[in-house]
Amino acid sequence: MAVNILVVDDSLPMRSVIMKTIKASGFGAANFFQAPDGAKALEELRSEWMDLVITDYNMPEMNGGELIMEMKKDDDLSSIPVIVVTTEGSREKVEEFEKMGADAYVKKPFTPEIIKEKLTQLLGEMQDEDSSEDGDGDFDF
Repeated sequence: MAVNILVVDDSLPMRSVIMKTIKASGFGAANFFQAPDGAKALEELRSEWMDLVITDYNMPEMNGGELIMEMKKDDDLSSIPVIVVTTEGSREKVEEFEKMGADAYVKKPFTPEIIKEKLTQLLGEMQDEDSSEDGDGDFDF
């Protein structure tokens, strides 16, 4: 089963890096959606089901913190896990992200292993579709 992941960053190359890193991590099947800022992310969240949001913090229009706070106010969006990916690394900033409602934090630069660890913590273990077996597996029928 594929998960829907919304990647929010004002940099198209960074969105690509995040998506490629998730794929390289071996986390499993994911359908990716993209938004260049928090405002566009909210539009996407209201039109498509998402299992997870990965957002940058510093963005024009609506930053990652404002996005998280808007999501937490909305009953339909408040339970979607959010990972903040940013260059901000101070203890105060991390605590601020947590107070806003972020479920996890990843500091840039990051590795596929770090991304997989955070995704697994929030969504559970996902099997990569390329490595799944065809057939009936362990079933006796």
